[in-house]
Amino acid sequence: MSKKIAVVVTDHFEDSEYTKPAKAFEEAGHQLTVIEKEKGKTINGKQGQASIEVDASINDVKPDEFDALFIPGGFSPDLLREDEKFVSFAKTFMDDKKPVFAICHGPQLLITAETLKGRDVTGYKSIAVDLKNAGANFHDKEVVVCGNQLVTSRTPDDIPAFTRESLNLLN
Repeated sequence: MSKKIAVVVTDHFEDSEYTKPAKAFEEAGHQLTVIEKEKGKTINGKQGQASIEVDASINDVKPDEFDALFIPGGFSPDLLREDEKFVSFAKTFMDDKKPVFAICHGPQLLITAETLKGRDVTGYKSIAVDLKNAGANFHDKEVVVCGNQLVTSRTPDDIPAFTRESLNLLN
């Protein structure tokens, strides 16, 4: 069954952490909606290999319109967490126990949303202390699935495992 996946992302995302999972989600029949501040804007990956056209403004969407949330890594999550609308959007998915997929620096948005206390997670090594300080149980593994809801991974090398477990939760 096709699921609607909200993707919160802005400039300086890690190219492959968006493109590879997004391709796999679409190939599995799921529908992605790229959400940023400005609809129609083109955002660019930090490696200069990917650019994405924004489908919707954060002002025009509600979490209940989607089945899951995808947060690619790179510098994007740190920029997004400056904006309370993105923080609140992500918090709603976590509070409503909908699937959330966050890779590399993606969990930074969930730290700011204060939704990781007691949860098993992983992330890029530079945010391990931040995750622990947020009350999360940090595991240095390629993919961590917490409670049939949250899938996290560390780096682009972990994308195959991240994508596999994310798709498992969608099915």
